Amino acid sequence: MIDWNDRWKEFLIEQGAVVGDDGVRHFAEADPHAQSRLAAADDILADLSHLGLIRADGPDAAAFLQDQLSNDIRRVDAGHGQLSAYCLPNGRMLALVRVFLRAGAYYLQLPATIQPATLARLKLFVLRAKVTLASADREFVRLGLSGPIAPRLLRAAGLTPPEHTDEAAEQDGITLLRLPGPHPRFEIIAGLEAGQRLWTTLAGQTAAVGASAWSWLDIAAGVPMLQPGAIGEFIPQMVNLDLLDGVSFQKGCYPGQEIVARVHHLGRVKQRLFLGHVAAGARPAVGVTIRAAGSDQGVGRVVDAQPAPAGGYDLAAVIDLDRIETALYLDGIPGPRLTLQKPPFSTGNF
Repeated sequence: MIDWNDRWKEFLIEQGAVVGDDGVRHFAEADPHAQSRLAAADDILADLSHLGLIRADGPDAAAFLQDQLSNDIRRVDAGHGQLSAYCLPNGRMLALVRVFLRAGAYYLQLPATIQPATLARLKLFVLRAKVTLASADREFVRLGLSGPIAPRLLRAAGLTPPEHTDEAAEQDGITLLRLPGPHPRFEIIAGLEAGQRLWTTLAGQTAAVGASAWSWLDIAAGVPMLQPGAIGEFIPQMVNLDLLDGVSFQKGCYPGQEIVARVHHLGRVKQRLFLGHVAAGARPAVGVTIRAAGSDQGVGRVVDAQPAPAGGYDLAAVIDLDRIETALYLDGIPGPRLTLQKPPFSTGNF
């Protein structure tokens, strides 16, 4: 359940939002497939309260995160964020987080559904470190903006947008993050009043959509967030985090580092994340098994699935590389086979 900023939630409802326990479901356009069509072609605006925030601050914050996450936290500054994994000792991921710096504190963004458990586990390892970890869900409001003219809209609102993926900028108390996507895509982190002003300004020039459309953009970019059902299932390379600059193989130890490094240095990854589509009548659940035709053996799992613009569901799934040319089906979902494509950033055979 989302830890809402109540005043922000009330503001969104006044703007026409239909809100559920999992975030904003829709505004004027209720059909989730139509919302994905808007995200695929037009300029859209979304509330991102379905994503949680963990704040890490204090003299030892950077050193603490360096010891816990897969990426090199020293590369995070006011102008650059990064993706990173938080892993178990066996290398399997507990969370995929987006890390950014704001006003001297580090913030880890991840799905709100797994934020409390992730925060509780991180706190176990603070020990004597001079670092404070806390939920920051109520501190800021977060807006998502994507579309062909998104940079122009930000400039018209008096903001200078970052030009490249993972770049960040802070201006007048507003943080901008550049995200990957089929169109220029940005996250805006601001205080309540500034967020309300920006929403009012941008809403007149965009289509407001629910959380599922924003998650569809994550899938289209090949960067789905890990949800319950996918926790503890994958090492970072399986979800292509090494290809997304989300793993440093030069930094020191962190939970799971030995396994992650061994896979990198000694062997080919046997599973990778692919994008897919299935003409199913219901959304495939996170973690559902993917099977090859004529076999009871699982060859992959769904990481996330969202309504596709043309109907059916687009999904991200980790698949055995030696089975990607075979006919694949979702376990327990009768109907057409699963069609696959590589993420937009992949090259060759991974």
